[in-house]
Amino acid sequence: MTTVLIVDDEQDMRNLIEVMLVKSNFQAITAGNGAEAFAQLSNQSVDLILLDVMMPGEDGFQVCKKIRETSSVPIIFLTARDANEDKVKGLTIGGDDYIIKPFTVSELVARINAVLRRTGAITLEVEQKFLVRGLIKLDEVSRKVLVNDVHVPLTLKEFELLHLFMQNPDNVYSREQLLERIWDIDYAGGTRTVDTHIKTLRLKLGKPAKEVSDYIQTVWGIGYRFEKCK
Repeated sequence: MTTVLIVDDEQDMRNLIEVMLVKSNFQAITAGNGAEAFAQLSNQSVDLILLDVMMPGEDGFQVCKKIRETSSVPIIFLTARDANEDKVKGLTIGGDDYIIKPFTVSELVARINAVLRRTGAITLEVEQKFLVRGLIKLDEVSRKVLVNDVHVPLTLKEFELLHLFMQNPDNVYSREQLLERIWDIDYAGGTRTVDTHIKTLRLKLGKPAKEVSDYIQTVWGIGYRFEKCK
């Protein structure tokens, strides 16, 4: 059964979402703040996090950043603010989706299932398939990335960027092409979000083996390409 961690400072909201999820055949656990969320994550396996943005103390963005230091568990932000800059920030720092309160049961469940499918948290009995380029090994089924046999947790967009590059190591992609291919929308955040994701991806890949950070090369005046590694 899929386990969802609900992180919201309002108990009534936690209870409401928990009822929604349980009726839709999810297992739900709750936390009232970031500290409680980390305690839950350390004690049990979680398939997805619903994370409220506007919490006292550490807000949802700060909690997300800390989670992303150690985990690639899918995160859907919940907020009462329909502010575009919040959406851009949430997706840039590692969120996988964004839901505006109030929402219906059907919308919540549909968003959760869509994110789980995209991130590979819903798995099927299929043959395991790997892409290997240099020191990077990418599992296309479990959507895990290993560098020198060390697991590197990536966000959804980071994984999709790396997957695209590794599938097409000879191609040069402009920032606009990457926005269209990976974000698949007229993304309001502009091309700067591509540069931010590339920078973070390079840093993560370079931790187990420094030279791997150079696999993603900047093509000045155009965009990025993946170095062809045998």
